Amino acid sequence: MDATRWFPAYVALGSNLDDPPVQVARAFTALEGLRGSRMVARSSLYRSRPFGPVAQPDFVNAVAGMLTTLDAAAMLAELKALEERLGRERPVVRWGPRRIDLDLLVHGTTRIDEPQLQVPHPGLAERAFVLAPLAEVAPDLDVPGAGRVRTLAARIDTAGLSRMAA
Repeated sequence: MDATRWFPAYVALGSNLDDPPVQVARAFTALEGLRGSRMVARSSLYRSRPFGPVAQPDFVNAVAGMLTTLDAAAMLAELKALEERLGRERPVVRWGPRRIDLDLLVHGTTRIDEPQLQVPHPGLAERAFVLAPLAEVAPDLDVPGAGRVRTLAARIDTAGLSRMAA
């Protein structure tokens, strides 16, 4: 890939184990050093109820706005490697508790629907814990195939979601 071509990308961060605000802060710091990338925006932290059927503690969520020279597959690989370095253990129960979770939400105008990579991230348009922090850093972002973040966020139920004090 041409190293002079930069793509906007957005990454969701989440944790509900081992002092979640600290885990998300560690992940933000690690993202600042992501190969071929620069963090240009970071949202506030949001507390949210767990998503899915597993009983577990509340999550702390956030979003990082990035510029990257990596394609979507390479960026996802870097995010998964970063999760491991930050202590994410596998296997993890689907939608279960985790020390850190990093999801590639949007990568430029890329649309990919493969078993190992879906961009934009599936469910992005229905999840308040993603849309609220994403709307804070990129309200005018047009999510390919879904619409403008500001519009998506205005439609979503935010019960169980709260912005945390700085």
